[in-house]
Amino acid sequence: MKKEQLDNSRRNFLKMAALGGAALGMATVPGLANAAGLVTSDESNDQVGKINQSGKLHAAKGKSVMGLACKPIKTVRIGLIGIGMRGSGAVTRLMQIEGVEFKAFCDLVPGNVKNANKTLVKAGFKEAAEYTAEGDWKKVCERDDIDLIYTCTPWYLHTPIAVYAMKHGKHAATEVPAAMTLSECWQLVDTAEETQRHCMMLENCCYDFFELATLNMVRNDVFGDIYHAEGAYNHDLRELKFNKNGYYHMWRLEYSKKHTGNLYPTHGLGPIAQIMGINRSDRFESLTSSSTKQYGLSLYAKEHFGANSPEYLQEYKLGDVNNSVIHTAKGKTILLQHNTTSPQPYSRIHRIMGTKGLAVKYPDPLIAINPSPDEFLKKADFDALMKKYEHPLATQIGEKAKKVGGHGGMDFIMDYRLIYCLRNGLPLDQSVYDAAAWSSIVELSELSVNNKSAAVQVPDFTRGVWQNTKPLPIVSLD
Repeated sequence: MKKEQLDNSRRNFLKMAALGGAALGMATVPGLANAAGLVTSDESNDQVGKINQSGKLHAAKGKSVMGLACKPIKTVRIGLIGIGMRGSGAVTRLMQIEGVEFKAFCDLVPGNVKNANKTLVKAGFKEAAEYTAEGDWKKVCERDDIDLIYTCTPWYLHTPIAVYAMKHGKHAATEVPAAMTLSECWQLVDTAEETQRHCMMLENCCYDFFELATLNMVRNDVFGDIYHAEGAYNHDLRELKFNKNGYYHMWRLEYSKKHTGNLYPTHGLGPIAQIMGINRSDRFESLTSSSTKQYGLSLYAKEHFGANSPEYLQEYKLGDVNNSVIHTAKGKTILLQHNTTSPQPYSRIHRIMGTKGLAVKYPDPLIAINPSPDEFLKKADFDALMKKYEHPLATQIGEKAKKVGGHGGMDFIMDYRLIYCLRNGLPLDQSVYDAAAWSSIVELSELSVNNKSAAVQVPDFTRGVWQNTKPLPIVSLD
């Protein structure tokens, strides 16, 4: 992306955020939904308070896409937008999946596009068309020889590209989060329903091996009724945020300057949302969130750039640790944590608790179940349980996934499953409702933090369809 486009996008984003903040300063607790854009500013607090689980104040523009199955696509023709850190890896993975053809590469860094085509040619593929000018992503979406737009851009372009792609008849797959505001969440849902196109957020952590296994265990009642879960994105990103050659034009640091709350919720949230049947028999209902003050970015800046440096004197709004508690319609809870500015080992926690026991992934995978739920299983018993409940996707393509790579193989399983579903006309494992609900935590957490941890309502993006939808089954490639 060119600097002028980045600056314009950033100014527009911050302008919207500032307007939202001004409204928040005068909002009552029920009125937080109003500030979030769920209703217009001239609606009364009484109307705001009546926003219900079915989302009736946000009228549907088309029929539900829950369980959407589209016509099978023999060869999935891909336009890939954004070929930086994530996009370049996607090229390497996708080209190793049968039934894939690359039609267009788009990035404002010409070298990224050239390198992607070199990768294709070396593997025996035809070169993709190259787009490197400002706004070229629209031209890619407008092409009539593309079935899937695969997006790996900075966050603020995820929704605009996905919406534009669907409106031009394409299926959309986007990196995480799929949206940064509630308004964008609704744009994704409305457009998917209106166009009857798939919109999948590429939440790769749903396809990690332990997460897949625990999903299988839950579906087989190993842990009993699941009533609480914990997830996180705890990852020290300070070096990368301050690296001028890291995130393009340091866009991720810009969010840390202007926003607080949980900016990146879906890695920890996605797998446990699937386990708990969110949007499929249950849904997020409300959220409370709190953040510590900011220490880590300033300390890092002082140590690496000096006490008189612009980096140290800059104000950063992102609190080091954010804790959000999500309550579901069926009385279950989720504790979600975000911390990208503290010295710490990487962790997504992935802790699920049920009436018969629990499982936790970090720092080491452990399971405790009846008849001795007060102690963790010994290694031999743990290994036997993991083997018994290995997810079919891990059994079928796990070894190839480990060889191809991408966070230990989970990225490849995700891509393989996406292409498999499109080629076979099957519903996707992650729907647009998941993309919206999981991404909504970004703005909702900030709303709550900025209002002294006041409870905020989570919209029902399914408009009530969750009540009659079964939880995600244990899928396979058979």
